[in-house]
Amino acid sequence: MTAKKLVPPFDAEIAMAKVRMAEDAWNSRDPDRVCMAYTEDSHWRNRAEVFQGREQIREFLRRKWDKELDYRLVKEMWAFGENRIAVRFQYEWHDDAGQWYRAYGNENWEFSESGLMRRREASINDRPIQESDRRFDWDASGPRPADHPGLIDSPV
Repeated sequence: MTAKKLVPPFDAEIAMAKVRMAEDAWNSRDPDRVCMAYTEDSHWRNRAEVFQGREQIREFLRRKWDKELDYRLVKEMWAFGENRIAVRFQYEWHDDAGQWYRAYGNENWEFSESGLMRRREASINDRPIQESDRRFDWDASGPRPADHPGLIDSPV
């Protein structure tokens, strides 16, 4: 699918492709790559933080992945409309003391006519887990393997 086709209005195929592209980018843990999916003036709400702009997104992601080590994410489309997509997700990470967490969340995305995200609102909760309870254990150097189950296939 070409980038030109990944613009609103969305159909189910385009919306699912946008979700998987976002998941793959976030799993790269590369703030420079990830922030390019957002408009220059993109509005964000992430947990208690509210900010605007691509540079603030980049800085937020740097801080995030400095803290959330060995981060692995699975996103799943929940619903979509003409220029909006709702996503649920889970990700696992550990802190520098070795405590593992699974984060559960929902995001609402709104896109510009060019296909860049102009608004992202995320609600997220973390739950401590044992390392033996991890579900997302693919090689951290790449995206989630195509045969790894999504969230619909995973227990809560």
